[in-house]
Amino acid sequence: MSGHSKWANIKRKKAKVDAVKGTVFSRLTKEIMAAAKRGGGNPDTNFKLRIAIDKAKANNLPQTNIERAIRRATGQEAGVNYEEAVYEGYGPGGTAVYLDILTDNRNRTAGEVRHIFSRHGGSLGETGCVAWMFEPKGRIVITQTDLSEEELLDVAIEAGADDLSRDDDEFVVLTSPDMLDMVRQAFSDKGIEADEAELVRLPKTTVDVSGREAEQLMEMLELLEEHDDIQHVYSNADFPEDMLDEA
Repeated sequence: MSGHSKWANIKRKKAKVDAVKGTVFSRLTKEIMAAAKRGGGNPDTNFKLRIAIDKAKANNLPQTNIERAIRRATGQEAGVNYEEAVYEGYGPGGTAVYLDILTDNRNRTAGEVRHIFSRHGGSLGETGCVAWMFEPKGRIVITQTDLSEEELLDVAIEAGADDLSRDDDEFVVLTSPDMLDMVRQAFSDKGIEADEAELVRLPKTTVDVSGREAEQLMEMLELLEEHDDIQHVYSNADFPEDMLDEA
């Protein structure tokens, strides 16, 4: 899983840069709207909305933007109607790619995503073609703590987490999706605030890619990450370490 973890780190660093540019704000706003539309505008009773709001605040999305997004999603204010979708496909080297989409124009988004795949040696597939290769998980990222890895693991396991691992200067806690908020709260009760807490999809197994195929796939994933209508990009690719260090 190291390749996937390294790619996740790259995505987080890119997201921080995007946040400075303001380009990530529209994506966070749409995520809040989708959660509020699906489960209501009260974060106390809508877990996914609470996670979306926490993520937005961590990326410095203004409170007024958050409140406006909730009002629009719940019909209290006029706004664009976004539709959720999932696109699945294959990248170079037989890798699997899973995309969470949020768009106001399915046909436009499908055409643009298909073009990105085809330009980089990939192809969109049928619904369900790769979903089975990914497992829904809750993921918590912690960087600021005085506790040792063993002490953090004790907190995680006691709270019902599945696993805790260290990746460079951060700790990554994995949970079942329904335990994410409970485990996050357990760390908070110990005075440990998570840098990230979100629902993700992790590959059950990874596929090694190298050479030109790895370059094509990296370019393709970066373009997909930058697309305004794509909320999350998941891949089961395991890139060479030297390539990830340069990314």
